[in-house]
Amino acid sequence: MEMTAAGMDVAKARESPQECLRTTQGKPTERIYGSPVHVLRPARSGRIIQMVTPSLLGRFDEQCVPIRGEKYDSLATCDVPSVGAEQPLPRDDTSPVLPGPEPGTFLVKRRRSVNIWTFLAVGVVLGAIAGAVVNLTGADVPVSRSMNPGPFLMFAGACLGAIVMGGVAALIEGLIRGDGLLNHDLLPGDKGPQDACGVFGVWAPGEEVAKLSYYGLYALQHRGQESAGIAVADGNRVLVFKEMGLVSQVFQESTLAHLTGHVAIGHARYSTTGGSTWENAQPTLGGTDDQSIALAHNGNLTNSAELRDLLLAKSQGVLGFEQQQGNTTDTGLVTALLSLPPTSSSAAEPADHAPAGHTPGSALAADQTTRWQRTARLEERAMEVLPLLKGAFCFVFMDENTLYAARDPQGIRPLVLGRLANGWVVASETAALDIVGASFIREVEPGEFLVIDPDGMRSRRFAKPQPKGCVFEYVYLARPDTTIRKRGVYAARVEMGRQLAREHPIEADMVMPAPESGTPAAIGYAEESGIPYGMGLVKNAYVGRTFISPSQTIRQLGIRLKLNPLKEIIHGKRIIVVDDSIVRGNTQRAVVKMLRESGAVEVHVRISSPPVRWPCFYGIDFATRAELIANGLDIHDIARSIGADSLGYISEDGMVAATDQPRSELCTACFSGIYPTDLPSQDLLGKSVLESTAPKEFTA
Repeated sequence: MEMTAAGMDVAKARESPQECLRTTQGKPTERIYGSPVHVLRPARSGRIIQMVTPSLLGRFDEQCVPIRGEKYDSLATCDVPSVGAEQPLPRDDTSPVLPGPEPGTFLVKRRRSVNIWTFLAVGVVLGAIAGAVVNLTGADVPVSRSMNPGPFLMFAGACLGAIVMGGVAALIEGLIRGDGLLNHDLLPGDKGPQDACGVFGVWAPGEEVAKLSYYGLYALQHRGQESAGIAVADGNRVLVFKEMGLVSQVFQESTLAHLTGHVAIGHARYSTTGGSTWENAQPTLGGTDDQSIALAHNGNLTNSAELRDLLLAKSQGVLGFEQQQGNTTDTGLVTALLSLPPTSSSAAEPADHAPAGHTPGSALAADQTTRWQRTARLEERAMEVLPLLKGAFCFVFMDENTLYAARDPQGIRPLVLGRLANGWVVASETAALDIVGASFIREVEPGEFLVIDPDGMRSRRFAKPQPKGCVFEYVYLARPDTTIRKRGVYAARVEMGRQLAREHPIEADMVMPAPESGTPAAIGYAEESGIPYGMGLVKNAYVGRTFISPSQTIRQLGIRLKLNPLKEIIHGKRIIVVDDSIVRGNTQRAVVKMLRESGAVEVHVRISSPPVRWPCFYGIDFATRAELIANGLDIHDIARSIGADSLGYISEDGMVAATDQPRSELCTACFSGIYPTDLPSQDLLGKSVLESTAPKEFTA
């Protein structure tokens, strides 16, 4: 009987590849997938897990010492169905240049962790030494006179040292992310309203599409800071690279050099459905036997549980590729649904989309026909799936040749179309078009589906448009240099500040922003009120948005790292602080305290949006009313809670007027509680809905 190095029957492994991949010498391992697979298991678990194809095995010596060190103790081989390629590549120029990946394979990146045994050993040694020192000093030890206190003290010291160093190791482990990088975010107390994601897609033969995607994602970094990824295709395969961290942390020059092709999509994520894990990072991957699909998503679907049940029903209980690897996002569900065959019998050859210059009978014609049929099949499948989705979504997705884009019928999240000299760009915001040198063409319309391939760009409608653009894009989410529906975001925010001054005037000596999102509104308030504008707080540009920290003490340190007062400017003055919104109130409370400690006589807070009283289910991360300070307190109570002398919010009418948009075409659900789509029961909503309500088959 043929056996793998893990001691598993090869025939059984091929029938159940996931079991093979999860078990090596009886121990759980990382999920790794590809076809065929040679998995090198680390002798020290949790350090490096690297998968290589047969062509790369020669790079390892007989003792299984891989390119970057770390001895391994076993080798397992499995055949796993392939739907594409995901390959984390060398992160810096000192790494060896690996040959290009074979179709269906990828390398899983290094995952650093704390070696707790080293910490325990150090604790034992230091504790024993401390015990010996105490013994030599002749300290009085409560032991029997017949007992030598030396060994007792050394033993007690060793135990105490092990406990202390074990605790230190656990603390450090908690501060290290899954990819081994220290958490770059410092303040969890009030992270502000966080958007779901930023998406970018480019179809441009002859261009460096990976670099264009990198620059586009860099411009969209404010929309998501948890993970980033890029997928590229060259006509033959789809290659996905994704990792936890900021765009600048994930991608290096050497990485981008390996990502070649003529079409690419990119994604910067902040999680709203599914946890912040590598498995949930995007682009997601799916496909059929002869076609791969990579997809990136901005928004949040409200019928994820329903879609999961639909997927299981249509696939006869077989999970999608991403779900098998632990993905728990709505994006993974959509990718799996798109990977199913279309139900339309005519989907293979629609008569109205024949490729340009098609000449029957030639080898080129055969290749064109194959490409055309694949595109047509995915196009028709998308036209079946998109009407089933409820909530907010902006998709960019791709196969080996074609770029696709779609926007929900309400157009809740922004999505724009741009033109390059020899290609097309789709992005979440116009600012991303500016960065890559693309000219703005128009917005992708609500309910519109775009297909971009060598035959040009074509548009189809999958739903009747019912515009309900998110007003919070104007208030906070979008970059100030972005334009939404012909209205500049910066101009809208300045006008909100002017309206705020008209609605809530107060005598003061200086108007200052809460850096930096409150700056445009503060400028408008100062212009309208005639009160001088000043910078009372300096923001550290190198401190990221604030997410994770273990204690209240470090939360306050996070505030100090992020903001520092100009005491000579603040001292003795009556200050008006203008901010864009209050969600939980922690940041405003800390800012007011900081200003008072710097000598401010009075501190008045003005907010350029109404009170946030209702959760958002469309891609902003405040999904429960309990976490909203305005839900349980009136304005006077909130002012007392944050320590302000007075507090004023702009009216909903004033905010809407500043956008220059019809009120009927804006979503104001977080202020009014009026949602633009039907919502399921509360237990079928929320960030972990696909984890907490998953059937047994889904969590296997």
